Amino acid sequence: MNKIALKFLHLLDPEIAHSIAIKVLTLSSKKKFLFQSERLKTSIAGFDLPHPLGISAGFDKNAEVIHAAFNYGASFTEIGAVTPLPQKGNTKPRVFRLREDLGLINRLGFNNHGIDRIISRLKMRKVSGVVGINIGANKNSNNMIEDYLKVMTKCFHYVDFATINISSPNTPNLRKLQNTDPLKNLLSAVTDRNQKFPKPMKIFLKIDPDLNINQLSSLTEMALTFKLDGLIATNTSISRPNIRSNNKWESGGISGRPLFSLSTRKLAQIFDISRGKIPLIGVGGISCADDAYTKIKAGATALQIYTAIGYSGMGIIGNIVKQLDRLLKNDGFTNLHSAIGIEHKKWL
Repeated sequence: MNKIALKFLHLLDPEIAHSIAIKVLTLSSKKKFLFQSERLKTSIAGFDLPHPLGISAGFDKNAEVIHAAFNYGASFTEIGAVTPLPQKGNTKPRVFRLREDLGLINRLGFNNHGIDRIISRLKMRKVSGVVGINIGANKNSNNMIEDYLKVMTKCFHYVDFATINISSPNTPNLRKLQNTDPLKNLLSAVTDRNQKFPKPMKIFLKIDPDLNINQLSSLTEMALTFKLDGLIATNTSISRPNIRSNNKWESGGISGRPLFSLSTRKLAQIFDISRGKIPLIGVGGISCADDAYTKIKAGATALQIYTAIGYSGMGIIGNIVKQLDRLLKNDGFTNLHSAIGIEHKKWL
């Protein structure tokens, strides 16, 4: 998407602008991004990736632009969040730009077309690549754990990994699933159901950046106990760290540049607590190659981006990948894995 188109979209309500961008990307025929470097190759949960940068959940909620994600160079993509039933989400307006801060506040509330309609799109996808699904519970669910199991059961044929989202601040009572007993019950049900599939999915858990260190320790230890395949650090935050933009007091989760330090600190803390024993995907505030490199050195094996795409366009993916290779080379690294976690103690 060129600069003129981006400027036009930035004049619109951010949710409308995003919808237009998704429609445009459904028509994308751009040739596949071809930059390659042995130095950037990484592997997470058994997935061999050409580089670490993928697209996070929230960008392609309804599996409409998987092909465009790979065409523009993402090494993997995560659709959703997806719930069993279609859901309109919270009342509009519900997305707010933080222009001065290169951030965003959203209180969308898991708006999506529902798993059945999304499965119909997944069945038709023609591109290969690692695709995950972010799973949430319906707002009015009588049994949230059963909601996660329903989505898993319907989608396991069509995706490579499932992310259990219990950390969004925009669905009532969802974050309560992070408490010890509810989390144990959820992970027990999820892992048990997954093992019954002919081909089990890789299971990730998305982390709340507002957890204190004791909560984070408990959650990390439980992830290790249940042998989850990875943790995604982090989701959006309800904190408001040093924000200048007028919209800062809107309710919802904050993403983009204001989230960078908080999410990177949580990433480093998890790396330290787990002693590097569980793979981590770093997400939150990445807007340049330096940010990506910082998260790798804090403990990330792979990365995800979303908010920065809204400010800079899809081309930011390729720019970050190429510049990240240069940063690793300048520091004498012949492979990305040698850099993982080497500076995590700076964030503790």
